[in-house]
Amino acid sequence: MQVEEAKILLGFPPNSRPDPSQVKAAYRKKVWESHPDLFPDDQKLGAESKFKSISEAYSCLESGDVKGQRYSRAGVYSRVVKTGVPRTYAYAKRGNAWLIGAPFLLIVLGTIGLGGIKANKAYTQQKQTFPSHNPFLP
Repeated sequence: MQVEEAKILLGFPPNSRPDPSQVKAAYRKKVWESHPDLFPDDQKLGAESKFKSISEAYSCLESGDVKGQRYSRAGVYSRVVKTGVPRTYAYAKRGNAWLIGAPFLLIVLGTIGLGGIKANKAYTQQKQTFPSHNPFLP
């Protein structure tokens, strides 16, 4: 499939250069409109062929290489080239990491604390119920 055909099938003008996020959004919209399970039995064949062609158009635009033609996706990798780290990874490591760690730490400490209290109560109750006459045991 040619790049221009793929763009037209996903709803873009032939001379446009959509972002990968725009391509993905258009693909999801078109797939939702033409999914074969949404049609009655007599229209499923047509919907299935349209669904397959939309999937092929998406893979054509997503891969970037179509029978010798090159579809440029330089905008996607500009952040990687500048910093060496994609934007999502760069922002995930700094900032509010304690928002994830603090509740987890509180849950763990609370569980240990409550478990220790219950274990201590059970030990004292057992000690009162069955006193030991062995001087070496507590």
